[in-house]
Amino acid sequence: MSELLARSQALLDVLAATPVLAIGLTLGAFFAGNWLFNRFGRPLWLPPVVLAACLLAGVIAVLAIDYRDYRQGAQWLTVLLGPATVALGIPLYQQMHHIRAMWRPILVTLPVAATMAAVYALVIGWALGATPEVLASLAPKSVTAPIAIGITEQLGGSVPLMMGGLLITGVVATLFVDLFARLLPVKDERILGFALGLNGHAIGTARAFEISPAAGAFASLGMGLTGVFTALILPLVFRL
Repeated sequence: MSELLARSQALLDVLAATPVLAIGLTLGAFFAGNWLFNRFGRPLWLPPVVLAACLLAGVIAVLAIDYRDYRQGAQWLTVLLGPATVALGIPLYQQMHHIRAMWRPILVTLPVAATMAAVYALVIGWALGATPEVLASLAPKSVTAPIAIGITEQLGGSVPLMMGGLLITGVVATLFVDLFARLLPVKDERILGFALGLNGHAIGTARAFEISPAAGAFASLGMGLTGVFTALILPLVFRL
């Protein structure tokens, strides 16, 4: 038995030195998370990405894989975040006639909402005595991951901490947008989609596409514009 364990550990060490292990674990967690999501009845409070993240974290802990080694191996998948975000331009193009009709409300609401999404996190963190590194990690929490990683590195924050805040923000934003849509009530799918993309980045956008293609297109628009606006304004706000 000890010899078998030793060989297994040796094989694990070899795989850990290549991207194969990290990519395999990530894809396995992704498919398992989607299967569990459907199995649990597709609850809004527990999206597939949360299930996948918890499963992946558990496996990494059990196998005693250093997070830095995992992250280095998974860089190949991280690179794909950029093209995946750009690909959202297709539904934007398909719904361009709706977007043109609402350019004035979008122009008015986006700067206010995107600024508030970053500023309130900074204010709360500062009031609770957070360090500059923590503040820099929390500030881009409403921005899609490819842009948020660049902002966090520019501000001197922690990417792992930022990714945790990103995950929590996406889930909570999706829940609250759905809740307030029922309470207010808001029926316009364009408004719902834009709010989901602006506040919930990729997780909110995935939820918007479940509502309708129009909601998904406006979520893509909200997510993209929020990322661009935040990348331009946040470094200035953070220094102030």
